[in-house]
Formats: sequence, structure tokens, C-alpha cells
Amino acid sequence: MKRVIKILILGVIALVFIGTFVFLYRKSQTPPVVFKLDTPVRMTIVKKTVATGKVIPRREIEVKAQVSGVVEKLYVVAGQTIKKGAIIARIALRPNMLNVSSAEAQLLAARISLRNQAADLERNKKLLAQHVISESAFNQLATNYQLQEEAVASAENTLLLLRTGATRSSDKVSNMIPATIDGTVLDVPNKEGAFILETSTFQSGTTLATLADMNDMIFEGLVDESEVGKLEQGMELILNVGALQGKPFKATLEYISPKGVIDQGTIKFTIRAAVKLDEELFLRSNYSANADIVLDKREDALAVNEGNLIIEEKGTFVEVETAPQKFEKRAIKTGLSDGINIEVIAGLKPEEKIKHR
Repeated sequence: MKRVIKILILGVIALVFIGTFVFLYRKSQTPPVVFKLDTPVRMTIVKKTVATGKVIPRREIEVKAQVSGVVEKLYVVAGQTIKKGAIIARIALRPNMLNVSSAEAQLLAARISLRNQAADLERNKKLLAQHVISESAFNQLATNYQLQEEAVASAENTLLLLRTGATRSSDKVSNMIPATIDGTVLDVPNKEGAFILETSTFQSGTTLATLADMNDMIFEGLVDESEVGKLEQGMELILNVGALQGKPFKATLEYISPKGVIDQGTIKFTIRAAVKLDEELFLRSNYSANADIVLDKREDALAVNEGNLIIEEKGTFVEVETAPQKFEKRAIKTGLSDGINIEVIAGLKPEEKIKHR
């Protein structure tokens, strides 16, 4: 009995040993590698560069006041479309009291002088009738009187301008601020009651409103110096506006700056392009946008994924399948690349398959 048990135990140990050996042997066997295959495809390859920038109106101007004072009334709001000459604001004048006092003194002196000359003119009329003075002497007195009348009118207009912003003879009022172009009101920075300064030789004055023609928009952006040499005026751009995803605009390149600027440590050049507007979409000023600029294009080109290439000093190669999972290394001639796919000019047929790398 003991002998039988011993034989059974030895048999179990032998089976465990053999099973372990078989398991380890099978595990050590590497399965055959099956390579994935790619086929050349016909496609349009576009080489492009990207310029970052914004969409802005071609004409954007700031309307400033010609007088100092307080904004008494605003007639426009941001977003409103107005015509040239439309009144933007009315200014309540706050004239310099020294200037007003000086103008009042000049008017008073001019009136006193006019009264004196009027009295002299009446006196000399009688002398002329009596032939005591010559007609030429009387005409000189009459001319001086007329000149003094003009001096009084001028002094009155000066005082009126200081007080009200207008003269009696003029239909223009300096404290009524008109629009200088047709366009859209982008911004009205000062509210009613705000004090403003006039435009003069020494200062630009306070802005009352910013106007722009929103029917004439341009893209303004920056292009890296490595790409600017490939650009030409007249090239087509595709604008992708951040706020209008999936709705690109077309634009035509019309300006390339002759001077570069430093942007984040690299030299870049400013470009501008005229935007072709879409009637259904409204472009707002200062929308951020990216412009895809087409540098070169190949239509119906035979192409492969650029990652499948073997690039060596002697040339460019691919591994072509000659039999199932059998490959040969073959030189090919390549053309335009978009960074993902590359044109194959020679060395590969459309029906051939290559190893996926």
C-alpha cells in the first residue's frame, strides 16, 4: 500500500513538472508580428501658414470737441448707425472768465468808439453841406465809421462764441458736435455731465464718440519671418473667427509690412487683408481671428502619410508589400507636404500597399 501511494505521489509531481515545462515553453514562443498596411490615396494637399490677429474696421475715428465744457446731452448710443453730420452731443460751455471779461471790455470799448465816430460823422455832414470840408475828407470819416461798426459786430460775435458757442450770422454751432463720417458708433466713453476739454495745438481733446465703417473690415495680424518671404499681395486667406466657430470668412492679402516687430522673442511682420463680408453674419470690431494663408496647393495628388517614410541621406524610402507580410524597401520621389500627408511624385503606384510605421 505504501508503495502504491509513493508511486502516485511521484506521478503527480512528474505531471506538475511536465505541465509547468509545457506552459513556460509556450509562453516563451513569440507570436508572429502582423504589420498594418497603408494604401496611397488621391487627395488635395495644401501647404499653409497661420497668422494670428484681429478683425478691425478700415476706418475708425474719434470725434472730439472743439470747445471745453460739460456734456449736456448725448444723442447717440453705442451700436447705433448714423450719417455724416448727425449731432452726437451738445456741450454746455464753461468759458474761461478771464477771456469773457476781456471780450466784454473789448466790446464796450468798440461801442464807445462807435458812438464817438457817429457823432463826428453827423457833425461833418453839416460841414460838408456848408462846403467847409471836402467830400474826400467826409468819405474817409464815413469809412472809419463803417470799419468801427464791423469792429463792434466782431466783438459781439467773440463774446457770443465764448458764452453760447455760436454767432448771429453763422448757422454752425460749436457746442453741437457732429459726426464726421457715415458709420456705426463703437463707443461713447463720456456720459452726460462729464467735463470735456477742447482740441487745441497742445492737446488732442476729449473723445466724445468712436465711429467706424463696419461695411469695410480688414484683418490685421502677424506672420513669422520664416514665412513672410513666401507671401504676395493678392493671396487668398481663410479667416477663422474665434467667436464664430465653423463659419470662416475669405480675405485678400493687400499689405505686408516692410519692417518686422519683436513678438515674444521672435521677429514677426504685420499683414493686412480685406475681408469679404457675409450678409448673414455680423463682424464686430476687434474680434480675434486666425488666418490660414495658402502658400501652395496640389489637387488630386497621390499621397501617403508622412510618418510612413524612411528618410536617409541617400533619399526617401517606403517599404512596399510584395507578398503577404513581405516587404521591400523602395526609393520614392516626394513633393508638397502639409505636415501630415506628402505628395508622391514617382516610385509608388496607387494600388500598392506600404508598411504602416
